Amino acid sequence: MRRRDLLTLLGGAAAWPLAALAQQGERMRRVGILLNFEASEGQARKKAFTQGLQNLGWTEGGNVQIEARWAGDDPDRTRRYAAELVALEPDVILASPSPSVAELQRITRTTPIVFANLIDPVGAGFVASLARPGGNTTGFSAFEYSLSGKWLELLKELAPNVTRVAVLRDPAETAGIGQFAAIQAMAPPTLGLELSPIDARFPAEIERAITAFAIEPNGGLIVTASPQAVMQRDAIISLATRLRLPNVYPFPYWPASGGLASYGPNSNDAYTRAAAYVDRILKGAKPADLPVQAPTKYELVINLKTAKALGLNVSHSLLATADQVIE
Repeated sequence: MRRRDLLTLLGGAAAWPLAALAQQGERMRRVGILLNFEASEGQARKKAFTQGLQNLGWTEGGNVQIEARWAGDDPDRTRRYAAELVALEPDVILASPSPSVAELQRITRTTPIVFANLIDPVGAGFVASLARPGGNTTGFSAFEYSLSGKWLELLKELAPNVTRVAVLRDPAETAGIGQFAAIQAMAPPTLGLELSPIDARFPAEIERAITAFAIEPNGGLIVTASPQAVMQRDAIISLATRLRLPNVYPFPYWPASGGLASYGPNSNDAYTRAAAYVDRILKGAKPADLPVQAPTKYELVINLKTAKALGLNVSHSLLATADQVIE
């Protein structure tokens, strides 16, 4: 071997340990995820989050390891998976819905937590205020209670003959009470609307209550945001259609599944934005210094096929304002 080649080989060999040390110096970061449903929407939200991280230079399996758990809105699984994730000592945990955040906060007040699509995080006690969250938790809210009143306006525009409105809410959540109160505020006596809260959580209870409500004519249905309602989404939509109740929901995935219409934020967008907060925390930011952010865009989605099945003629002006029309 020529002397020059030998020196080149030795020089390269000397560089190998330095390269290895450099790689070892780039510590693999760990991010936990605790969500409820692993089905299509859950996977879409996780994808939006991981894509958001990738856009910021974090590659799953490269410089960040992601540990995902799906609790399925089951309290026992939520407790178990929250404990598992905290025990892994992640740098930060992404969590939703409220029960997941509540359980994580019960276990740890030091591990950073970023939430997505939570209703009234101040009222739920997760943060001290929107501007100054304090503690180890911050994130992105789903919407303000005032948005709930828009659902009543939308229902009346879709079905002008409606004079009775059933509002399905989860009585076990403060958000259910708050959403109903906002809807009440949009229904002054001059409108001649009769509001009926349906405080039911389980399938048989919900079916009995809505069926009893639908006996009288000119009824409509508003479903407020809650994990329990999402779990029974297909059954609720099918029941409303069968009973010919015009129906309005808080998120676009409801009309995508056959509901009549929705007005609210795109759920996936909150997870993309949450990636930015996770990135900042991985780079040293504290959750207490990151203000809770509200959605930046709300979408009107109308399922025209369902409208026809309910015998409704949706006005051209309303269709023109919709962000998406499902035909």
